[in-house]
Amino acid sequence: MLRLLPALVVSGLLLSAPVLSADPPPVLTYKDLLARPKVTGGVRVTYGSDAQQFGDLWLPAGAGPHPVLVLIHGGCWLGDVPAFELMNPMAKALSDAGIAVWNIEYRRLGQPGGGYPGTFQDVSAAMEQVRALAEPHKLDLTRVAVAGHSAGGHLAVWAAGRALLPKGSPLYKADALPVTGVVSLAGIVDLRDYRARGPAACGGPETVDKLIGAATRGEAAFADTSPGEAPAKSLSLTLISGTRDIIVPPTFAQAYGAKALGPGLRELEIDGAGHFELIDPQSGAWAVIQAEIRDRLRR
Repeated sequence: MLRLLPALVVSGLLLSAPVLSADPPPVLTYKDLLARPKVTGGVRVTYGSDAQQFGDLWLPAGAGPHPVLVLIHGGCWLGDVPAFELMNPMAKALSDAGIAVWNIEYRRLGQPGGGYPGTFQDVSAAMEQVRALAEPHKLDLTRVAVAGHSAGGHLAVWAAGRALLPKGSPLYKADALPVTGVVSLAGIVDLRDYRARGPAACGGPETVDKLIGAATRGEAAFADTSPGEAPAKSLSLTLISGTRDIIVPPTFAQAYGAKALGPGLRELEIDGAGHFELIDPQSGAWAVIQAEIRDRLRR
């Protein structure tokens, strides 16, 4: 595990300053991010006929072929929570750094077709859309990674393991797009664990039950929806948490990491970061996050 030092460690120099208050600065909220000037850009592409089945492709300068990051927003899987636009600053920063970013939307709870199986089918279809985007946009299909934030972190880890799902599931994908790695940013990677002891921020057990179709599928609903049921120890996976995250505290990544422990697993905790610092290119966490994404794009 890598635990970062506080933000006062800059370029190897420890800067000292008088302590004015014992209280740490407030962590970012999604309202803070929404209050900033909007970041726009990218090429809008649909991957299905529903209004929610689209993504924005952010292309870097140069001729390519470009490495590709599939980016999946969070928002508790809920359709009434602003989330897609929160990923635009991250998409722009990464594309400016030479990485093509496919920032995807998908049907969520409260929207027609959201939940099981639609949410998962949308993410799967958006992943496979990368193949169609590759030739016209000079994308390198040998360097594709996926990253997601919060509920999107769950979907990112899930998407990378579609070929490992029970073969009788409608979500199983034998020939799923290969990925070089996954970066989970405060991801809810184990639905059963989060349902049992997660904070109420996402609506508690009711939200998880609706997402996976528990009312009709019962206990079996976790098998093809939660990476926590059978962690893929062969997956090149980075779990990143903020030590001050009260929505998805680091203990969830720690518990998942203990089950998924393998040569490709890294668990990072960023001191002082909350939930939304992990998607903010202006935060002190960003340099580490960008470096980790770049590393997971290596062949």
